[in-house]
Amino acid sequence: MTDRSALLSSESSPTPLRIAESVRAGDDGVTSLADFHRWYEDVGKRSYARVDRVPLDELTGWETDPGTGNIRHHTGRFFTVEGLEVRIPANRVGAWSQPIINQPEVGVLGILVKEFDGVLHCLMQAKVEPGNSNGLQLSPTVQATRSNYTRVHGGRPVPYLEYFQDPARRRVLADVRQSEQGSAFHRKRNRNIVVEVPEDVEVADGFRWLTLGQLHRLLAAEDLINMDARTVLSCLPFAHGELASVLEPAAGDFHPALLRSCDPGGGSLHSTGDILSWITEARTRAEVHTRRVPLAGLPGWRREEGRISHESGAFFDVIGVRVEAGGREVGRWTQPMVDPIGMGVVAFLVREIGGVLHVLMNTRIEAGYMDVVELAPTVQCTPHSYEHLPPEARPLFLDTVLDAAPEQIRFQTVLSEEGGRFYHARNRYLIVESDVDVRFQHPEFRWMTVQQLVELLRHSHYLNIQARSLVACLQSLLMPPDEAPAAEREVRS
Repeated sequence: MTDRSALLSSESSPTPLRIAESVRAGDDGVTSLADFHRWYEDVGKRSYARVDRVPLDELTGWETDPGTGNIRHHTGRFFTVEGLEVRIPANRVGAWSQPIINQPEVGVLGILVKEFDGVLHCLMQAKVEPGNSNGLQLSPTVQATRSNYTRVHGGRPVPYLEYFQDPARRRVLADVRQSEQGSAFHRKRNRNIVVEVPEDVEVADGFRWLTLGQLHRLLAAEDLINMDARTVLSCLPFAHGELASVLEPAAGDFHPALLRSCDPGGGSLHSTGDILSWITEARTRAEVHTRRVPLAGLPGWRREEGRISHESGAFFDVIGVRVEAGGREVGRWTQPMVDPIGMGVVAFLVREIGGVLHVLMNTRIEAGYMDVVELAPTVQCTPHSYEHLPPEARPLFLDTVLDAAPEQIRFQTVLSEEGGRFYHARNRYLIVESDVDVRFQHPEFRWMTVQQLVELLRHSHYLNIQARSLVACLQSLLMPPDEAPAAEREVRS
């Protein structure tokens, strides 16, 4: 153990610096990345999911209400698929109807952390979800809805759940309720929690300890770290004025500017007070009317050939699947799923302002949000969907992202969304260095530092789930460049 590790493992050391040390450790953990990949491949051979699309009428244990057409589980638990009527007068598209998932339960997304040789490690799970395009992905220690962890399905208990049910007895590094996709869920929330333990923890089959540096390297791989893991990682308090003492600035302008962006004293274009007022004003100004309505007869939507689809062929379908899985609490089941049409684009535009990296954030209205407006990435859309909408509905900055030169792209990969409710939902995640004029003025956009984003993530319903994923990706660029994969070093130099 190095002297620096000994210092950072002490009780008096700030948590952000201990997180930074885990990032700096890179592949120097209890498991090497080479061993991880061998283990991951082996788990993939044993943890499988055979998923067949079936008509909605053939779902075992699910029923369609004869009056409303809503799809529900016979227990009344898990979730229902209902209709939602939306009216947002100031929106580019002012009114529409859509199916939506109503899942009022608050689930648990938890990562267990522990020091090994003075370096924090995260206990991660290799987990199969029916909607994953590649089957196995890396998930939090615990990823469970209330129906799952109370065992409504009659399956096995959720491993390690006890560490998150009474966190007051342990050291909590992050604990906050956060939203899921407001375009698909009606007011869905999960508890995002990170708990540190000093005692030995028996490692169950399908779990591995990894440093944050290793997780940051793995974020660059397509469809490897799942959405739930990304949102929990983003909630870690990874911002501090002394990060540069652990993560030494690299040559060039980008990495030092990113480190200064994590420093509360580094400076920002807008004060945090001004940012909070901007968000409050957006929430006050937004006029959003939603009404849950029967799924049957929903305008513009048709239930035909065993699925529910929009008459334009765009947006998404509601389909049924039959699942046979290994390495899960339950081995066989059926369920409805949302099947998006087309791959999405989720992007941060970033630029230096006064030597400090800033991120261009967007106040976004989605019908399913708890508090009307959340901060979203600069661009968040499925380009295919806009082929069926008027030109003025096309998102601002979409073409800036799509036309970015290779040297402007600081991060790029394809990542999956939540595989328990979405079928093969994938987005292209990008961080693009921008030449957008800093004097650009628009009521829905503001430049923010990483430290300001991290501060807001201590609280519920400020950053949406796509923005949280990108915060984790942006923080992965704090990893010392010589620790990054060769392809990433080339982009970041």
